[in-house]
Amino acid sequence: MNIVRRALCKDIPVIMDLLLQVDMVHHTGRPDLFKGPATKYTEKQLEDIIVCDDTPVFVCVDENDVPMGHAFCMFKQFPDDNVLTDIKTLYIDDICVDEKHRGKHVGTALYDHVVSYARQNGFYNITLNVWSLNPGALAFYESMGLKPQKIGMELVL
Repeated sequence: MNIVRRALCKDIPVIMDLLLQVDMVHHTGRPDLFKGPATKYTEKQLEDIIVCDDTPVFVCVDENDVPMGHAFCMFKQFPDDNVLTDIKTLYIDDICVDEKHRGKHVGTALYDHVVSYARQNGFYNITLNVWSLNPGALAFYESMGLKPQKIGMELVL
């Protein structure tokens, strides 16, 4: 059984390794955009993110309470916007399952926990971005019932 809980500062070393894995997937697919090896956050930045209620981070842990994957989330809302309605969105900034634990439903446990958290906290929707260089992630999110909301496009010059 996969247990999901809020990340703690003691989880930072494992989360840093997971962030490196995420970066290397992106670097391998788009070395023109992503440095490698690198992490999105420093340990200090992670500490600030983990303790902030507006940026909940969840980890799925093994029987020894060691994270096997993480989900970084952010609250998004645009009150008094000229065009957008004032809805509460839970944005998934990152989901990563450790390479050693893939195929064990860790990603599903994390995603289901995020959905439950969003429902319990009155969010209207959940959004995320997925890079086209990562077809496995795209297939996973589609299997979870997510549908495209918008598509980013580019022309490399």
